[in-house]
Amino acid sequence: MASSSRSGTLDSWTDNAEHWDKGMGSEGNKYWRLLELPSLKRMVPIAPGCKALDLATGNGLCARWLASEGASVLATDGSERMLEFAAARTPPEHEHLVEYKALDATREEDFERLLATERGREGFDVILMNMAIMDIETLDPLAAALPNLLKKDGVFVATLLHPVFVTSNATQKVEIRSDLETGRTTIARSRVITQYLNVPPYRGVAFETQPEWQLYFHRPLHELFGVFFKAGLVLDALEEPHFTDEASLDPKNPEDHSQIPVLFAFRLRQRD
Repeated sequence: MASSSRSGTLDSWTDNAEHWDKGMGSEGNKYWRLLELPSLKRMVPIAPGCKALDLATGNGLCARWLASEGASVLATDGSERMLEFAAARTPPEHEHLVEYKALDATREEDFERLLATERGREGFDVILMNMAIMDIETLDPLAAALPNLLKKDGVFVATLLHPVFVTSNATQKVEIRSDLETGRTTIARSRVITQYLNVPPYRGVAFETQPEWQLYFHRPLHELFGVFFKAGLVLDALEEPHFTDEASLDPKNPEDHSQIPVLFAFRLRQRD
């Protein structure tokens, strides 16, 4: 999901586009199916005639879901290569509901161009950014544009890697413990956080096999929400998606935890 203009951010997403598309496919991975989508279904109100803006659409997972629920969707991404893969995965029955357009969410001028269009002037009932906030270097253009792009009762919904437990670059630990009475082994997962308030951008990968690294941008919660509050938006829903089914936990992946959430989801509205 690409929305930045610096080398290592937008460029890396363009370079990784084909690999990302193959990895996510049309149905997404287990994080999409078990964590992201359930939260989005609870947070995103989709009524008949809903107009939606999908920012950083990647290979179009959210755009396809919104369209399947009957929304008219403008799906955008900073990488035109990503948009090509997203368009190719759009089912024929939803092609009339989804339009794809290049938009870099870190660029004020891109939002200004959108606001100058008829669709932008009419506004959106739903603006969605799924799993991309931690991938972009600045939220200021997005926050400034939201009050103008949202309809009166519109909402902005975002999901991202958890700012406390993941993008703080916490150390992940998996311990295999033996029960001396039963003779059985148990797996204990934990995280050690040594930095939170000031974590500089760092290189990482979404898929271990992807050809290029990407940059992650950590924001403590007061910074994450502060930029939106300053723009006049208010928080009205928050979730910390986590795995609840032990069968879904991969013992080799310390991010899979039933007590420590890996994701963070929130919804904002305009102040009354």
